[in-house]
Amino acid sequence: MKNSDFTISLTPIALGALLLAAGAAQAQADATATAQTNAPANPVATVVVSASADASAQGLPSSYAGGQVARGGRIGLLGNVDIMDTPFNATNYTQALIQEQQARSVADVVQNDPAVRVARGFGNYQELYVIRGFAVNSDDMAYNGLYGLLPRQFVASELLERVEVFRGANSFVNGAAPGGGGIGGMINLVPKRAPNAPLNQVTVGVESGGQAYASFDLARRFDDNRGGIRINAARRDGDTAVDRESRELNLFSVGLDYRGDNYRLSADVGFQEHQLDNARPSVTVGAGLAVPSAPDADSNFAQPWTHSNERDTFGTLRAEVDLAPNLVGWAAFGARNGSEFNALASPTTTDNAGNATMTRFDNTRYDQSRTGEIGVRGSFYTGSVKHTVSASASAYEQKSRNAYGMADFSGWTTNLYRPVDVAPPSPTFFTGGSMDAPLITHKSILGSYAIADSLSFLNDSLLVTVGARHQRIKDYGYDYNSGVQTSGYDKSKVTPVAGIVYKPLKNVSVYANYIEALQQGPVAAGVNISPGQQGQVFDPYVSRQKEIGVKYDSGKLGMTAALFTTSQPSAYIENGVFGVFGEQRNRGLELSVFGMPAKGLRLLGGLTLLDAEQRKTAGGVNQGKDAIGVPDTQLNIGAEWDVPQVSGLSLNARTLYTAKQYADAANSQQLPSWTRLDIGASYLTRVAERDLTLRARVDNVTDRSYWASAGGYPGYGYLVLGSPRTVSLSASVDF
Repeated sequence: MKNSDFTISLTPIALGALLLAAGAAQAQADATATAQTNAPANPVATVVVSASADASAQGLPSSYAGGQVARGGRIGLLGNVDIMDTPFNATNYTQALIQEQQARSVADVVQNDPAVRVARGFGNYQELYVIRGFAVNSDDMAYNGLYGLLPRQFVASELLERVEVFRGANSFVNGAAPGGGGIGGMINLVPKRAPNAPLNQVTVGVESGGQAYASFDLARRFDDNRGGIRINAARRDGDTAVDRESRELNLFSVGLDYRGDNYRLSADVGFQEHQLDNARPSVTVGAGLAVPSAPDADSNFAQPWTHSNERDTFGTLRAEVDLAPNLVGWAAFGARNGSEFNALASPTTTDNAGNATMTRFDNTRYDQSRTGEIGVRGSFYTGSVKHTVSASASAYEQKSRNAYGMADFSGWTTNLYRPVDVAPPSPTFFTGGSMDAPLITHKSILGSYAIADSLSFLNDSLLVTVGARHQRIKDYGYDYNSGVQTSGYDKSKVTPVAGIVYKPLKNVSVYANYIEALQQGPVAAGVNISPGQQGQVFDPYVSRQKEIGVKYDSGKLGMTAALFTTSQPSAYIENGVFGVFGEQRNRGLELSVFGMPAKGLRLLGGLTLLDAEQRKTAGGVNQGKDAIGVPDTQLNIGAEWDVPQVSGLSLNARTLYTAKQYADAANSQQLPSWTRLDIGASYLTRVAERDLTLRARVDNVTDRSYWASAGGYPGYGYLVLGSPRTVSLSASVDF
């Protein structure tokens, strides 16, 4: 890899900002020492340190009452911020919730969020998260603040201390997402660190279908608690609750941290291998046909020879240094090597009786990702106003080697309700590249620098954040067979942010923000445009968001309400010309609640109302109609209750409601609304002087058959069948 391809450099503007912050902080260090004793709090609030997952002096924000969510989380270059001090809307789910619900992956965790619904990647089994009606690929999740480091199709929950869900556009706070997402929100995954007390925990369990599970979690602190190590390993193997479907997972990770006198270090190394055999595919509805009735929830229309194998090795290193009493600098680096091999076959319906055609598609993929960030944050005063200036520079590069093979396009016939198994056809009818030695087919390079000033006025009752990020996006495509570059893209944009928080009361925050999202621009292509326009590269998409909201914190119960509107440009061909003519606008209302309003009772849920409208479409045909795969109502109601009559026993339940949605832009293919009930229980006791926790959970208690989602990839409305009733039993022992 050439150095020029991966460079973290500070432009004169960013460098000047860093020096300004450093000089101001150092010059006023002594002069403000006394003033700071009685000064208003840092607008980027210093939160209670419970553990450090990111080598920061702040450490992780403490858990909120009830322990299911945290008091704050990472807001990009602004660092960890308390929920009442940020002009954005986010929820940060804790490991306690992950364990209690026996979550297998990120998807299981974010289903607690009323603003999020889970879908699937295009033609594969990649987890995909729809936030505020916009798709966020698993490629676009951050790991401890860095993009592109985790497995791209499935991330096991054993890796995670917290799952932080940021709602809304976020290119300023995090930089442009490498997979082109980040419009409706983003997800940051926090790795595990050694707690203050030694940890020795083994968990074993079983699931419906015969899936077996085992894991261990080991942690120690050393050198007077300055250093820590945490080791996690897990294995899943066996059939799932879906007929004939099996899953295998192997995972191992190590997390290290060390606190010096004026510096902090952390590192993570992980390995994950995930294999699906005969996994149930998504379904495409043929043009002009109705959405078929959902087959039985446990049925499987996959071919027995289909599979998806993924293997990833990844690592990160982060350091933070106190440069002066009011100035801290940080640097982080990460890398991932990943491989995938898939043999896939998805049905496309041919009539309204469930008849469908299938064909085989194989692909192999190898990814090499490298990413890094440096930054500085300093505070100083101008009169009675406190400034916290943050600046950072980041870089990201990913190279992908791909090849594919397809069988005869005519395929074979089957039926969703009476599947037909066939012998595996040869995937050599149409190929691209060598499956044994694929060439580089895609390279993406992102670089950015950002600066922000967080100001505190009126004894910390008024907080203002302003800033901007300059983002450069390079994207290159190469021929599968020759490796010759076929397309190139080098564009840049500046995305601003402005946010304000006003606290009329100690436990109430009113906020507003303007922020943008940045996506890679389209490349002109299609048979209906002139040859001279083929390959024309357009500027990056800029999606604009406006949001206002209010937050309430009683100390035991937290509530938020937010109104937002986000517009996203879209490209299509009109009168033989390819251009960015279209627009989708999502606007909505979010209500959420969390905490422990009464002793032994924990609440977590909310309501999201969405209006996702196609405002500009080709020829105006679909103008004013709903966007694909976006329901107008999403409701989550979750509660957990400690039974007072039985010490150690807790019961929990969660209901999810999703309104109707459409699988096509014309809104002629409608999915019915669905409601799902999940219940669980846990019992903590002592056996042989060891803590033993027994857990039981039933997802989809009524075994309802339903289409859970439509689409995920722009312009495509493929369907994903909801999971059947699934019973999970586990036992965890601490020794």
